[in-house]
This record gives sequence, C-alpha cells and structure tokens, in this order.
Amino acid sequence: MELQINDPFFQEKTKVVDALYQVLDPELMVNIIDLGLVYAVDFAIDGKILIKMTLTSQGCPLGEAIGQGVKNALSDDFPNHNITVDFVWEPQWNFEEISAAGREQLGF
Repeated sequence: MELQINDPFFQEKTKVVDALYQVLDPELMVNIIDLGLVYAVDFAIDGKILIKMTLTSQGCPLGEAIGQGVKNALSDDFPNHNITVDFVWEPQWNFEEISAAGREQLGF
C-alpha cells in the first residue's frame, strides 16, 4: 500500500499504517504491513475506517484473529471511529508483496 501526500486523509492514514505495524500474522510472526497484506485504508465515510486487506491464503484459519488485531491496534488512536476490516482475494497475495524488511524478518 502506498500513501499519497496529497490525500486529504494522509495524516490519518499514516497513523493507521504506523499502528498496523504492530499487528502480526500469527503464523509468520511478521507484521501485516511488511507482508503486504493491507491494500487500502479508506476514511471516505465520516466516522468510519475501512481497511481493505487480504490474507496469505483464503483458508487462513487465523483471519478472524488478524481482523480483530487490526481493530485493537486502531482503537486507541481512533476511539470514535467504526473500524471495518474487509478481506478481499483480488489481487491475490503472493510473496512479491513482502517488503525488504519483511523478507529480512523471514530470513530471505
């Protein structure tokens, strides 16, 4: 996910991304940002934050736990927002999405 400095919600989205570095994929023990699982953050609807993300596989048994981790990570900084996590499967996640820091954490 790439943030655009001219986005009217740039500061809020930066805060979201910073918080999501704390959410780990429980199987890989790498955060969801470095894994490239977060595709978009949307503040378009007043009082709501929509996180569009994926998982490493559609059958991931820990999807609910990761989604709850996202909500928990954002609740302190955005206590008055309804946080929704939308799991999507297009584009399909692959290892190319992992950042350099994530690859290092995985030993690649």
